[in-house]
Amino acid sequence: MAAVLVAFGAAVLGSWTRINGAGMTCPDWPLCHGTLIPAFANGTIWEWTHRLFAFAVSPLVFAVALLGWRERARSRFLLPTLVTIALLFVVQVALGAATVHLSNSPASVVLHWGTAMALIAALMAMSIFAHAATTSHAMPQTPEPGVPGFLVVSATVAFVTMCLGAYVSASGAGLACLSIPGCAGNVVVYTQSQDAQMLHRIFAAATLLCAAGSFAFVFARPASTRVRVSVSAGLGLVFIQVLLGLANVALRLPTDLREAHAVNAALLFLTFVAATIFAALECEAFDLRTPHAIP
Repeated sequence: MAAVLVAFGAAVLGSWTRINGAGMTCPDWPLCHGTLIPAFANGTIWEWTHRLFAFAVSPLVFAVALLGWRERARSRFLLPTLVTIALLFVVQVALGAATVHLSNSPASVVLHWGTAMALIAALMAMSIFAHAATTSHAMPQTPEPGVPGFLVVSATVAFVTMCLGAYVSASGAGLACLSIPGCAGNVVVYTQSQDAQMLHRIFAAATLLCAAGSFAFVFARPASTRVRVSVSAGLGLVFIQVLLGLANVALRLPTDLREAHAVNAALLFLTFVAATIFAALECEAFDLRTPHAIP
């Protein structure tokens, strides 16, 4: 969980740095203006602090890897999650350098942000799996097998929507569409920025539908309290996200609201990831405890 929190802090600081136009205040990597501790002027403090948090993730990931490898026999989920964390961490470090060399191009920003969220999700999964390997939780007598799959779809759509939002922000397309539900008064859009904005809106609507569907599904089918609470929280975050999106357009993208929109999107995605993991663990535990009939 320490790794999750520090990695999330690094991601939030990275988003805040870019939104404030300070993403290239350290034009070199891994140093900043050729030194470890540069002069903190013109926004350099934000980029330097982001890198400090990113550096602090390294020993935590190493500790997770060491402990995960030592305890891998406790759960079949630990080793695959550990390998995923290691791969994502290496890719994320490389993308951090590439983003600087590419001057925060929209594509590099999306890849960097998406990989960061995937790494945080994997670290969170490791935390849940490790906790589940040493404790037992109450679960419904007969968990619904379809719940994990339904939640995977919701988490995936939320992830794609979040990455599309990162592209819209990084490419300067946040105000390409000033009307709802169309774009600039038209349903059909023409410019690349408007296309990106409308695609983001379509996926945002899909996220709302998936979240509402997941909410209905887990309350209509057998599911544990923690799954239902997670999905309920996710649906609540979707509503907040919609309001933040509307406010950003109406108020012409104030910095604080842009950052709140990005952070809330990340929390929404991670909430559905947690719900998916909880549901999968409960189905797995039920299968292991239930004797199967011999044909």
